[in-house]
Order: sequence, then C-alpha cells, then structure tokens
Amino acid sequence: MAQEFVNSKIQPGKVVVFIKPTCPYCRQTQEILSQFPFKEGILEFVDITATDDTEKIQDYLKQLTGARTVPRVFLGKDCIGGCTDLINMQQSGELLVRLKQIGALQ
Repeated sequence: MAQEFVNSKIQPGKVVVFIKPTCPYCRQTQEILSQFPFKEGILEFVDITATDDTEKIQDYLKQLTGARTVPRVFLGKDCIGGCTDLINMQQSGELLVRLKQIGALQ
C-alpha cells in the first residue's frame, strides 16, 4: 500500500514533497517552493500523517531515497533530498534550472 501510494504521487513533470505538517523543515520547504510560479496542478505537498501508513511510507522513502526523514522533495522522478538540499539548490540557481527543465513553471 505505502509503495503504491508513493509511486502514484511521483510523476515526470511534477514536483512532489512528502511532508508532516508539524515539521519546521517541511514548512520552510513549502515557503521556498511557494515563491515559484508553478503551473496549475504541478506542485503537490503530500501530508503523510493523513494516512494510516505513515511509518510504512517513511520506510519506503528510505528504500527509495536513502533517507526516511521529511521533507522528501521530488523533481519529476528524481529525489533531490530534503530542506537543506533544496536551499542549496535555490542558492546556487540549480533549482530554477531544474524546475524549467521539467516544465513545471508558468
């Protein structure tokens, strides 16, 4: 169930972030990404605590990405890591380039 749930969210051309609403790093990630002009329906924040499979989802994210912590940020099918990784990409300009490459922006 957890594997199917995660895999159904991760899609080419989409930006998906797996979060817990109480996590300060998740909120910071949401703030950073909300500054970009995404096309309608391209950016999705997935609250893993809204399911009964939170632990299983995190276990699968570890299997998939090497870490079970949130946020887990996916640009298309590529996991770029968490909040610190996103900040580093934003500061280097790589985030904007990658978002344009996958056609996520207006």
